[in-house]
Amino acid sequence: LNKLSFISWDFLHFSLFHTNFPTGHGEGSGVTQNPAILWAPIGNSSQMNCSHNKGIDYSQMYWYHQRPGENMQLIVFTAVGEAYQKNFEITGDGREEASLHIANVTDVHTAVYFCAASTQF
Repeated sequence: LNKLSFISWDFLHFSLFHTNFPTGHGEGSGVTQNPAILWAPIGNSSQMNCSHNKGIDYSQMYWYHQRPGENMQLIVFTAVGEAYQKNFEITGDGREEASLHIANVTDVHTAVYFCAASTQF
């Protein structure tokens, strides 16, 4: 049997004066992520998509992940475009949509992944 890495979604919405942590999965505060749950075979690649309809002021997008028992960590910030951790890549316009690609999925990729849209760097 192939091992699977479980990748779950949640979402964040950032703005200058407001932080919102919605309780559902997949969509909240104008930020949409899909798929809601992703099972990726070890050694394969995977892709998670994020978009928002917050307007042109929300021109920055962030990707975070939170591994079981750990704090949330920033993976990539679209204005920079370079992943802070290896095996991650981001594509899309980086303003209204940003897809996170994971190359060569391993056990360390098991996490809840968060996408955020922001008005600031």
